[in-house]
Amino acid sequence: MPRRNALKTERRIHTKKNKTPRVVFYDDALKDDFAGIRKETITVDEHFPYLYRSWLWNMAAFVVYRLVMTPFAFLYSKLRFGLRIRGREKLKETRGRGVFLFGNHTLMAGDAFIPNLVTFPRRTYVVVHADNLSTKGTRNWVQMSGGIPLPTALSGMRAFLSAVGARLAAGYCMQIYPEAHVWPYCSFIRPFESAAFRYPVRFDTPVYATTVTFQKRHFFKTPRVTVWVDGPFYPDAELPPRAREKALRDCVYEVMCERSSAYSTYTPIQYVKREEKE
Repeated sequence: MPRRNALKTERRIHTKKNKTPRVVFYDDALKDDFAGIRKETITVDEHFPYLYRSWLWNMAAFVVYRLVMTPFAFLYSKLRFGLRIRGREKLKETRGRGVFLFGNHTLMAGDAFIPNLVTFPRRTYVVVHADNLSTKGTRNWVQMSGGIPLPTALSGMRAFLSAVGARLAAGYCMQIYPEAHVWPYCSFIRPFESAAFRYPVRFDTPVYATTVTFQKRHFFKTPRVTVWVDGPFYPDAELPPRAREKALRDCVYEVMCERSSAYSTYTPIQYVKREEKE
């Protein structure tokens, strides 16, 4: 099946002539990617500048994040998706502390913008694949907007963890998409591994689930997006680290599945496992 740009995919979900959802077949829920983006990934190693000490860079980052991206994210999300956020008051319990947010990966641009609005006025950083910084001239913009790339080389892990720790210590939020790959408008929660939950265990940090759900809107091609915030969930100090990771993962996965099952009432794109095609 040809891969297409995700934003174009978003526009082709429903027409007046075709009221049935578009069907997409997949082979592996953990590995298949329908974002439609193919780039020559940059190298993110020990030389990558995760933290900038220049006051000029940090001033520019403030302008980009607060004065450009925040209002743009609000307008884009409201106009395109009629965005609603439910449960934001739960974030008050961890006010002043760094937290991790885990959400389903279903919107290309939306997944970059929505965390900004969920945690406002707290700043949120999004852990992204290095591909997001691979377009020439976009690295500074993505980082100023809150993107923190995963290292592509083991040597970069120390700097990555140091940057994550610094952001958490400052009381900021960290958004992670454990499903890893974008499936546009997927109305169910895909299985994901517990590896990403090593970070809240390592930093002994509270965790929230942010579940994107879809509802039908009259007179609009795109569905309404409602985000549900649940938590906080805490690492169980009585368990060994690996068991702590799995317990957190299971807790987040369960609540996300419950929210998606109850509130994703519209399926613009139906994902079907290939072996079930017959």
